Amino acid sequence: MQWLAKISSFAGNTFAIWIIIFASLSYFFPTGFTWIAPHISLLLGIIMFGMGLTLTVDDFKTVLKIPKSVFIVSVAQYTIMPLMAFGLAYLFQLPPELAAGVILVGCAPGGTASNVMTFLAKGNTALSVCATAVSTLLAPILTPFLTWLLASRWMDVSFWSMFKTVIQVVLLPIVLGILMQYFFQKQVKKAVAILPLISVIGIVGVASAVVSVNRDSLFVNGFLIFLVVLLHNGLGLCLGYWVAKLFRLNYADQKAVSIEVGMQNSGLASSLATLHFAPLAAIPSVIFSVWHNISGPILATYWSRKEETKRKLVTDEKTLNN
Repeated sequence: MQWLAKISSFAGNTFAIWIIIFASLSYFFPTGFTWIAPHISLLLGIIMFGMGLTLTVDDFKTVLKIPKSVFIVSVAQYTIMPLMAFGLAYLFQLPPELAAGVILVGCAPGGTASNVMTFLAKGNTALSVCATAVSTLLAPILTPFLTWLLASRWMDVSFWSMFKTVIQVVLLPIVLGILMQYFFQKQVKKAVAILPLISVIGIVGVASAVVSVNRDSLFVNGFLIFLVVLLHNGLGLCLGYWVAKLFRLNYADQKAVSIEVGMQNSGLASSLATLHFAPLAAIPSVIFSVWHNISGPILATYWSRKEETKRKLVTDEKTLNN
């Protein structure tokens, strides 16, 4: 079990690399990955079940301890990213499928990778974990509603159909995971170490399937989508930080809000796009999945080093004064 935990940790730390490798393989050898496409919902359900296994009652008690911060993150999550997605889709005059896909990414809840990035950035990890849980539990209502509200300009969106899908592949698996963790804590504690590996396999599988069935469209629209994704993610990180600063949250909270807002649950967006829109609509979420797992570590490393430099200066100053 210990060696499996090490493999899992390695897979989690090198997640972006595996996404790039398998996305490339599925692009050049699509027939080897198209069989995964019908199983995307199952893969997402497994990922969400794993997320539920990591959540405890104490995580939700955090809401009562820092309600202001959690409220700010939740509002920022479901306003900044959806509106930014709408604006970029309109500005770049994206084709209907791509516009709907970009908006769907923007309307998705925060991703669990944000918790790791916040920890590495020396931000408020408790706030990040709590905010991810809250935004995910709000997703069955807000993700379909906001997608319907903003994407209907380009494509027909069925709120109820998407609502039922999110309930089935997100809410139910998470609730089952939470219940499993609550009643079988000792057994779950042993299994938690391998969850990053399961998540990586699931998301890599989803990304590979989407790329394999959209090879030709990706060749034509790849650069444009990457540019939109880069702007979407970058502006989300910046605006999340400035919103937290505007409401005078402390520095650790500012970092948590920035990362939480800028990093989306692209796996959910990809699954919903594949099920409810044309396959092409899932491409923005796949590229977002790759990019935010590159931009996130870069930003986390910058903040971490900045924090270490600051602490060193304080220590040196105290030493000189003594």
